[in-house]
Amino acid sequence: MSVQPAVVARDLYRFYRAGDEETLALRGVSLTARAGEVVAVTGPSGSGKSTLLALLAGLDEPDCGQVRLAGERMSHRLESQRTLLRRRMVGVLRQSGNLVEHLDVRANVKLVQALRGRRFHARRSVTELLDAVSLGHRAGALPRELSGGETARAGLAVALAADPAVLIADEPTGELDLATERSVLALVREVAAAGVAVVVASHSAEVAAAADRVLRLADGRWVPGDREVAA
Repeated sequence: MSVQPAVVARDLYRFYRAGDEETLALRGVSLTARAGEVVAVTGPSGSGKSTLLALLAGLDEPDCGQVRLAGERMSHRLESQRTLLRRRMVGVLRQSGNLVEHLDVRANVKLVQALRGRRFHARRSVTELLDAVSLGHRAGALPRELSGGETARAGLAVALAADPAVLIADEPTGELDLATERSVLALVREVAAAGVAVVVASHSAEVAAAADRVLRLADGRWVPGDREVAA
């Protein structure tokens, strides 16, 4: 019996309108990612990378096409339903904005777990999770007190706090030095090895090198020659 892919997106289109102007951000993009796989999405600014990730995470809706996570439909549902599914299945890692500024690192992780509800029991305690990203000693620090590398690792801890099946990462290492970027990517590979599907958008050659597959977007379409895995 085949295992259901963690992410299946089919023929995604996304249009943006401003007055009489219409921008085609995505034009029939499909993507499949399986548990334990790291898929890097590359391409120039404006190619549709962030739009694609927003659709996969249910932060935005496609104008046409569909997204499924572990067999459950994410797209074309009420926003409240997408929010509940995202809390249960998706971790979102951004270059910035993952942390609530007035909460310390420990409280940021606890907040995500609390949003899962009383019946949720995380596989790892907050302490274990922060130790896994080498931030146990910084659990009481506020976001403004963290270095760039610490902020990236804290953001990863927050993204993983609710034991997601899918990690969506948008330019997560864009402001890091090379050594710190490599350490964060090593953690991402560990996450994938534990069975999480990872889809990461980035301009970075280091991110591409760490991925199992690299797909390139240009003008809202996959660049010809990149091989997609069938669901």
